[in-house]
Amino acid sequence: MSNFSPSGPPMAANPLTRAVLEIDEYASGLGWDRPARLFALVKTAELRKSAPSLAGQLGGKDDAAGGYTPIEQDQLPAGKPLDEFLGTIAWPKAVVGCALTVERLMLPPSAEASVPKGLNEAALAKWVAAHPDRQEVRMTVAVLRNGKREAAIRLREKDSPNEVLTGPDLVPGLAEALAATFAS
Repeated sequence: MSNFSPSGPPMAANPLTRAVLEIDEYASGLGWDRPARLFALVKTAELRKSAPSLAGQLGGKDDAAGGYTPIEQDQLPAGKPLDEFLGTIAWPKAVVGCALTVERLMLPPSAEASVPKGLNEAALAKWVAAHPDRQEVRMTVAVLRNGKREAAIRLREKDSPNEVLTGPDLVPGLAEALAATFAS
C-alpha cells in the first residue's frame, strides 16, 4: 500500500511518520547525489498561531492530529563531519523535533563477515563503494524532544514513494545523534 494519496500528501496515521515522509518526498523531488539536509520540526498548530501569514503555505495540514511542519535549515558546512556538526546544534524551545536526510552506501548484513580488518574510515568507504552488493540509500530520520523517533529509507534502485520503508528503529545511530541535539 502506498504511503501517499493520489493527490500526494502522506496518509500515515502517526504525525511524525507523516513529517518524515513529507521530507523524504521533498528530498526525492530534488534528486539524488545531494548533500545532507537538516530540518527543524515545529507543531503546525503553533506555527499557524505565531505566524498567521504562513497559513496559505501550510495548506491543509491537519493541526488537530498534532502535525509537525518541517522547516529546512541552512546548508550543512562542507567538509565538517556530520557527527561533529550535530554536536554544535542547540534548538530553541519552539522546535519540538528535528530531522535529517542523508544519502549513504549500505551493505547487506551478509557482507559484514567479509569486511577487511584494520581499515581506516577512508579505506572502508572506498571498500564499500566498490562492493558489488552495495545499495545507495537516502535515509530520513526524525526525533522529537520527548524521545519519539521515526525514519524512512529509500533505495535508489527502487526510487518510488511506494517503496519507502518506515519505522522508528531503522537508523538508531543517527537517531541517537539527532536526539543529542536536544540534550541540555
